[in-house]
Amino acid sequence: MIRRIMGEVDVKLGIRQTLAKIDDAFGKRSQTINAPKPLLVAVSKTKPIELILDGYSIGQRDFGENYVQELIEKANDPRILEHCKDIRWHFIGHLQTNKINKIVNLPNLHMIQTVHNAKLAEGLNKAWEKTKAEKPEKQHLNVLIQINTSGEDEKNGTQPAEAVNLYRFVTEKCPNLKCHGVMTIGRFGHDYSTGPNPDFIELMKCHQDICSTFERDPAELQVSMGMSDDFVQAIEMGSTIVRVGSSIFGARAKKNEA
Repeated sequence: MIRRIMGEVDVKLGIRQTLAKIDDAFGKRSQTINAPKPLLVAVSKTKPIELILDGYSIGQRDFGENYVQELIEKANDPRILEHCKDIRWHFIGHLQTNKINKIVNLPNLHMIQTVHNAKLAEGLNKAWEKTKAEKPEKQHLNVLIQINTSGEDEKNGTQPAEAVNLYRFVTEKCPNLKCHGVMTIGRFGHDYSTGPNPDFIELMKCHQDICSTFERDPAELQVSMGMSDDFVQAIEMGSTIVRVGSSIFGARAKKNEA
């Protein structure tokens, strides 16, 4: 099965094509947008280790996973540990508080992008206090606050009106966390012939509110939005992190978290 998947998917080509599109979209972005060139997070959920190794071999370092158990298995895989020493794992799925301790000790955990409420932030802060005692070189856990810009019940994230308050809680009450910015998943399938994506507009407004309230340089506060079907439009609106999966690794089957 793995050989068949690898034969059908050219991960190296997918990454190169995606990076080229990022460069092109970044070059076309309005100069009024004060934001750095976007980072590509290759979303490898449900995909075999071999495809991650393939992507890593051409310089891709940031990979995203949605499921706790799958990330645990991949981060601890002997092949990853041996051949991908500089890999940076981004957790981009829903994190339940009872699984915090399972994830904070993982090797090469770089960022939790889905801190959606104060309870989760507090739990991560306490867990990282214990973790950093064993890893003094990692004083802070990098996080983004997740905002439910679409208002869908099935989507996690704080409400846009609470974005400033959650950012304040993380930065003032969670000294072991370093909040790098905001993130949204948004509603799927927006018709761009009708105009800009309202979820992107909403997230950029939250970004602006946080920057204004806390006197932050907009260029220093990350914006994670945009996936395979809309990352170009997201970049044009100011995204600094794009999460691209199927365009790189091919279509994936749905998987339920154990």
